[in-house]
Amino acid sequence: MNRVELRGNIGSVRRTKNGETETTRFSLATNYVYRAKDGSPVIETSWHNIVAWPGKNMPDLNLLDKGMGVYVTGRINSSKYTAADGTEKIGFEIVASGISIIDGNEPMTAQCNV
Repeated sequence: MNRVELRGNIGSVRRTKNGETETTRFSLATNYVYRAKDGSPVIETSWHNIVAWPGKNMPDLNLLDKGMGVYVTGRINSSKYTAADGTEKIGFEIVASGISIIDGNEPMTAQCNV
Protein backbone atom coordinates (compact mmCIF):
# COMPACT_ATOMS: atom_id res chain seq x y z
CA MET A 1 0.00 0.00 0.00
CA ASN A 2 1.35 3.43 -0.95
CA ARG A 3 -0.49 5.95 1.24
CA VAL A 4 0.78 9.07 2.98
CA GLU A 5 -0.93 11.40 5.45
CA LEU A 6 0.80 14.65 6.37
CA ARG A 7 -0.21 17.64 8.48
CA GLY A 8 1.91 20.75 8.41
CA ASN A 9 2.48 24.27 7.16
CA ILE A 10 2.95 25.35 3.56
CA GLY A 11 6.29 26.83 2.49
CA SER A 12 6.57 28.05 -1.09
CA VAL A 13 3.77 27.62 -3.65
CA ARG A 14 4.21 27.39 -7.46
CA ARG A 15 1.37 27.21 -9.94
CA THR A 16 1.85 26.26 -13.58
CA LYS A 17 -0.66 26.03 -16.38
CA ASN A 18 -0.36 23.67 -19.35
CA GLY A 19 -3.33 24.30 -21.62
CA GLU A 20 -6.47 23.79 -19.53
CA THR A 21 -4.65 21.89 -16.78
CA GLU A 22 -3.31 23.78 -13.77
CA THR A 23 -0.75 22.12 -11.50
CA THR A 24 0.03 23.35 -8.00
CA ARG A 25 3.29 22.40 -6.33
CA PHE A 26 4.15 23.39 -2.78
CA SER A 27 6.54 22.50 -0.01
CA LEU A 28 5.14 21.31 3.30
CA ALA A 29 6.92 21.45 6.66
CA THR A 30 6.08 18.75 9.21
CA ASN A 31 7.45 18.44 12.74
CA TYR A 32 8.49 15.44 14.81
CA VAL A 33 8.84 16.15 18.52
CA TYR A 34 10.71 14.09 21.09
CA ARG A 35 12.73 14.55 24.27
CA ALA A 36 16.53 14.46 24.26
CA LYS A 37 18.44 12.42 26.83
CA ASP A 38 18.67 15.49 29.07
CA GLY A 39 14.85 15.87 28.96
CA SER A 40 14.75 18.96 26.76
CA PRO A 41 12.25 18.94 23.89
CA VAL A 42 13.65 18.55 20.37
CA ILE A 43 11.70 19.49 17.24
CA GLU A 44 12.82 17.99 13.91
CA THR A 45 11.33 19.67 10.86
CA SER A 46 11.08 17.74 7.56
CA TRP A 47 10.18 19.29 4.21
CA HIS A 48 8.04 17.46 1.65
CA ASN A 49 7.31 18.31 -2.00
CA ILE A 50 3.59 18.11 -2.82
CA VAL A 51 1.94 18.16 -6.27
CA ALA A 52 -1.83 18.61 -6.72
CA TRP A 53 -4.42 19.15 -9.43
CA PRO A 54 -7.97 20.52 -9.11
CA GLY A 55 -10.60 17.86 -8.57
CA LYS A 56 -12.46 15.76 -6.08
CA ASN A 57 -11.31 16.14 -2.44
CA MET A 58 -9.44 19.33 -3.31
CA PRO A 59 -10.13 22.85 -2.12
CA ASP A 60 -9.67 25.79 -4.47
CA LEU A 61 -5.90 25.39 -4.91
CA ASN A 62 -5.56 29.14 -5.51
CA LEU A 63 -6.35 29.60 -1.80
CA LEU A 64 -3.15 27.80 -0.74
CA ASP A 65 -0.60 30.25 0.61
CA LYS A 66 2.66 30.30 2.57
CA GLY A 67 2.25 29.56 6.28
CA MET A 68 -1.20 27.99 5.90
CA GLY A 69 -1.90 24.77 7.78
CA VAL A 70 -3.05 21.82 5.65
CA TYR A 71 -3.76 18.11 5.95
CA VAL A 72 -2.65 16.19 2.84
CA THR A 73 -3.40 12.61 1.82
CA GLY A 74 -1.77 11.01 -1.19
CA ARG A 75 0.95 8.67 -2.37
CA ILE A 76 4.74 8.78 -2.74
CA ASN A 77 6.13 9.08 -6.26
CA SER A 78 9.84 8.82 -7.11
CA SER A 79 11.65 9.92 -10.24
CA LYS A 80 15.24 9.78 -11.49
CA TYR A 81 16.92 12.86 -12.93
CA THR A 82 20.39 14.05 -13.85
CA ALA A 83 21.66 16.98 -11.78
CA ALA A 84 23.57 19.92 -13.24
CA ASP A 85 26.86 18.29 -12.17
CA GLY A 86 26.01 15.14 -14.18
CA THR A 87 25.20 12.86 -11.25
CA GLU A 88 22.02 10.80 -11.24
CA LYS A 89 19.65 11.58 -8.40
CA ILE A 90 16.31 10.30 -7.19
CA GLY A 91 13.61 12.78 -6.17
CA PHE A 92 10.50 12.09 -4.14
CA GLU A 93 7.21 13.94 -4.09
CA ILE A 94 3.77 13.39 -2.65
CA VAL A 95 1.00 13.21 -5.26
CA ALA A 96 -2.00 14.61 -3.37
CA SER A 97 -5.36 12.88 -3.60
CA GLY A 98 -6.95 15.10 -0.96
CA ILE A 99 -6.14 18.38 0.78
CA SER A 100 -7.95 19.95 3.72
CA ILE A 101 -7.19 23.48 4.83
CA ILE A 102 -6.81 23.70 8.61
CA ASP A 103 -8.61 26.69 10.11
CA GLY A 104 -6.54 29.82 10.53
CA ASN A 105 -3.20 30.93 9.15
CA GLU A 106 -1.39 30.41 12.47
CA PRO A 107 1.63 28.11 12.20
CA MET A 108 1.06 24.75 13.86
CA THR A 109 3.08 24.38 17.02
CA ALA A 110 4.11 21.01 18.28
CA GLN A 111 3.97 20.06 21.92
CA CYS A 112 6.26 17.47 23.38
CA ASN A 113 4.18 15.00 25.37
CA VAL A 114 6.70 12.20 25.27
